[in-house]
Amino acid sequence: MELTEKTLHTETVYRGKIINLRLDTVLLPNGRTGTREVVEYAGAVAVVAVNGAREVYLVRQYRYAVGEELLEIPAGKMNPGEEPSACARRELSEETGLRAGSWRHLCSFYSTPGFTTEKLHLFLARELEQAAAHPDADEFLRVVAVPFAEALSMIERGEICDAKTVAGLLYAGRVLNIEKS
Repeated sequence: MELTEKTLHTETVYRGKIINLRLDTVLLPNGRTGTREVVEYAGAVAVVAVNGAREVYLVRQYRYAVGEELLEIPAGKMNPGEEPSACARRELSEETGLRAGSWRHLCSFYSTPGFTTEKLHLFLARELEQAAAHPDADEFLRVVAVPFAEALSMIERGEICDAKTVAGLLYAGRVLNIEKS
């Protein structure tokens, strides 16, 4: 059986600064019609920045949507036409003030393909040097350096629960051959 759904009609319900929301009517594989709500998002990058002492740089910030402060790897939205690697460098610098001499693309993945087009590009940054951070005007965060093995343990304890951060730390930990403490 063919699994593809064919778009019959699209209606843009909301157009915002960060996201758009559309309502699609689709033809299902069984010949019936269905409705799909789709959040359109430009895409983003996330950076696992690890220093020579095997510490990972995380940012603590309040996330309004979930009403909590979360501990996350540096990340941010890509600008139209921006390459993921350029965005990764920009976001790492803006949020932490760090510059990296070594970059590795780890993987790209859809964050929540059931309702959003968001694709995240995950990078590993090493050979770090410190400069001044310059976060966006509406971005309030605190940068912390955590021993990498401890960050992995923090995932198990539920202290790190942001999906891109969990995926990034687990993937980078495997690449770097680091186990939890």
